Amino acid sequence: MASKTSKKEAKAAMDRFKTEVASELGVNLKDGYNGDLTSKEAGSIGGEMVRRMIKKQEEQMK
Repeated sequence: MASKTSKKEAKAAMDRFKTEVASELGVNLKDGYNGDLTSKEAGSIGGEMVRRMIKKQEEQMK
C-alpha cells in the first residue's frame, strides 16, 4: 500500500500536470473549486491529459 507521502506527491504532480495542460489550452483554473468551468473546458483538459499520458506510455513501450 502506498504511503500517505507518496499519495500526496502523486496528487500534487497530477495537479501540476492539470494546471499545465489547462494553461496551454487557455483555460483559467483557480486554486480549489473550479465549478464555473463549462463541460467543454473541463473535458478538454481531461481529454488532453489522457492523450498525453497514453502517448508517453506508448513511447516507453517502444
